[in-house]
Amino acid sequence: MPVTWQMALAAVFIEGAIFAVLTLTNIREAIMNSIPKSLKIGISAGIGLFIAFIGLQNAGIVVNNDATLLGLGSIKNNVPMMLALAGLFIMAVLTALNVKGALLIGIIIITAVAACLGLVQVPEVFVSKPPSIMPLFWQLDFSLIKDPQFWVVVFTFFFVDFFDTLGTLVGVCNRSGLLDENGNLPRAKGALMADAVATMAGAAMGTSTVTSYVESSSGVAQGGRTGLTAIVTALLFVGAIFFTPLVGMVPGYATAPALIIVGIYMMMSLRDVNYDDWTELVPSLLGFFMMPLAYSIAVGIEFAIVSYVIIKVLTGKFKDISFLMVVLSALFIAKEFLGGRNFFGGK
Repeated sequence: MPVTWQMALAAVFIEGAIFAVLTLTNIREAIMNSIPKSLKIGISAGIGLFIAFIGLQNAGIVVNNDATLLGLGSIKNNVPMMLALAGLFIMAVLTALNVKGALLIGIIIITAVAACLGLVQVPEVFVSKPPSIMPLFWQLDFSLIKDPQFWVVVFTFFFVDFFDTLGTLVGVCNRSGLLDENGNLPRAKGALMADAVATMAGAAMGTSTVTSYVESSSGVAQGGRTGLTAIVTALLFVGAIFFTPLVGMVPGYATAPALIIVGIYMMMSLRDVNYDDWTELVPSLLGFFMMPLAYSIAVGIEFAIVSYVIIKVLTGKFKDISFLMVVLSALFIAKEFLGGRNFFGGK
């Protein structure tokens, strides 16, 4: 679409404002809590499989293959892949031994080995002056706000951000043990409002959508449970701005094993699925494996919710279906038939 980055930032700002309104009216929280516990388990595990898949790609272990879509990368003379595998084993062993900071230790070791082998360039200067934010600050362009095409862009950001955030919150909170006995997140409104405000603030600062990230699972895996974890992370990011050359030397194959380990951790939630009830099992597992296969958390949620409603209706279990689940299913089906992922966006 002929949309400048300034117009895109304006679209992000507007969808963040819409999120704030929906959060204040408790609509987002109601949608989040309407999702059955079985689907939340599948979403949590699906996010795990998704980020493990991304880690395998970043490590070069899984690559594109014309014959079978996916295949094993070449191991022969592939030092980065071997280092990634070594990092995976180091992190797995340290995690098994309950060593705190296992993922960080593994990343540092692999980065150091890569530097010794000359695979990464050690910067001459570790400390740098951060660039000015002024060229990006408040560069929002609302000139197309009356154009219907602009609202297609807004809806694209809105849909993906809404369900990616919902899925990430459900997944991370499920693995951290923060959901109650009904699978709901207490005080979800605060978390959702933080997401909405951050989205608007991010657009004002000149960055793409600020949302809840699945990488938060790595902190959960190391024991993080409170907002203090996020505050410390934020402060470390501020410090990292001044050490960009040093941080930038860490190769992707050093961090990829951490994603795989965290993904495995997230997939452990599958042990809580009710394998004796197929009306719960099938939708849960559809959400589980459609996330990485479609490369989208939102699409995984679509398949989980729509299949849940259809299977429950066809088996006569109407009492298990909430009104919001029916509405969501209708919206998802309409979205696909009215234009599909290419029109509304999918990733």
